[in-house]
Amino acid sequence: MTEVINRRAGRVLLVDLAGRVLLLHGGDPARPGLRWWFTPGGGLDSGETTVAAASRELFEETGLRAAPDQLGEPVRHEVTEFSYDGRQYRQAQDFYLLRVPDWQVDTAGMDEEERRTITEHRWWSAAEIEASQEEIYPADLADLLRGLTVDAVTEDT
Repeated sequence: MTEVINRRAGRVLLVDLAGRVLLLHGGDPARPGLRWWFTPGGGLDSGETTVAAASRELFEETGLRAAPDQLGEPVRHEVTEFSYDGRQYRQAQDFYLLRVPDWQVDTAGMDEEERRTITEHRWWSAAEIEASQEEIYPADLADLLRGLTVDAVTEDT
């Protein structure tokens, strides 16, 4: 029986003024042909909260500094299971929403593991996510993004 590693993670839905979300493209070193798109974020360091991890990972992976209090409360919580580098994970993760007017990604803060596995980034609209045949996580990201951007429009009117 394969051991499952339980871990917590903080992730960021970084959304621009056009309602597009920033996704990173990467893969698993143990399965070189497998690639997918995902939100910035990652596992907690010792003693870290999910919002602190989301803030730290956002800076490492995109160069954008956002204090944990700027991320507010989670807009989503989920538990996902996946394999990575030959290990099985069960990850409880919180997603935080951060709206920005625009952002030019700076990957200088990525650690060695991130540099090995994250190869590109792109801003995606909900329609582009739905039309894509690529693996994108979370699987219902287009609906989640639409709900968050509709809420923002409703709040502004």
